[in-house]
Amino acid sequence: MFKWRKKEKEATVYDEGAVDASLFTGKEEEVQDKEEVYTELSLHPDWHLPEEEAYVYRFYNSDLPPLKPNQVSVSGFDIQKKDQNILVKAFLRNSLQRGINFKPTSILLLDKQGQIMARKHLDLTDVGLLPGRSSRPWIFAFHQKDFINGDTNIPVNGWKLAFETHTRKHSLDLEETWEKSLDTEEIDKLEEYVSNITPPKPGEVNFLGLQVTFGHEGNLHVTLLVRNGNEEDITLKSIPLIVEDATGKVIAKGGFKLNDLKVKAHTSKPWTFVFPKNKVNRDEVDLSRWKVYPK
Repeated sequence: MFKWRKKEKEATVYDEGAVDASLFTGKEEEVQDKEEVYTELSLHPDWHLPEEEAYVYRFYNSDLPPLKPNQVSVSGFDIQKKDQNILVKAFLRNSLQRGINFKPTSILLLDKQGQIMARKHLDLTDVGLLPGRSSRPWIFAFHQKDFINGDTNIPVNGWKLAFETHTRKHSLDLEETWEKSLDTEEIDKLEEYVSNITPPKPGEVNFLGLQVTFGHEGNLHVTLLVRNGNEEDITLKSIPLIVEDATGKVIAKGGFKLNDLKVKAHTSKPWTFVFPKNKVNRDEVDLSRWKVYPK
């Protein structure tokens, strides 16, 4: 007598572009009971599409794999080249029971080997509130500057979009002259400080004040961190700076020409700027707090 083996249930294939929703909500969500979440199409309120185009989106959406509970994803389904730009149609998806707004993030265009072809940092504000358990079509434009090697040819097959879910650790970048002038303990303190403060946002360059002192000759010495949140090194040729004291009064301002000051990707470089006496206002200065910023 034959004994028939019970056919095993095939494993569910989930959306491979999905990440935990806490990446955008900033908090862990309660676990939902439902194992698989199929998202309904949600067109943006400002999108007024003819019925045949809406049908195309419904068709592609119906073919999407399910999400696990508490996930969001970006799933590309069409790619075209226009001039030197690559336009990718995709769905932003949300398996939460409630709506979410997307925080600024970087979207990656990957080839079939999973290698990064292009990276685009977006704030995604225009996407609006994405309702719970829904998919919203969106178009991502990758320009030539977004491509890692400048090659804007469309990948034949196997491409996909993905959220960049990790960032490189932000570290200290010291000029050789600084390394020679600082002792080991001072360098260690700077490295610890840089690693413990919130890094700049992806693609952002900003300045963080470290120390301000008046010289004997009346000059103002301002040491700050030049912070580079880009994926590439930057070179600064000049920086116009303003210094304010605790009361908000401008105590110094001026422009500085730099000898092509290079700041490596995802690093902070300390640099001291000296404002000459004639550019400094020392009347009733309160340096209990202060800030410096480009004018």
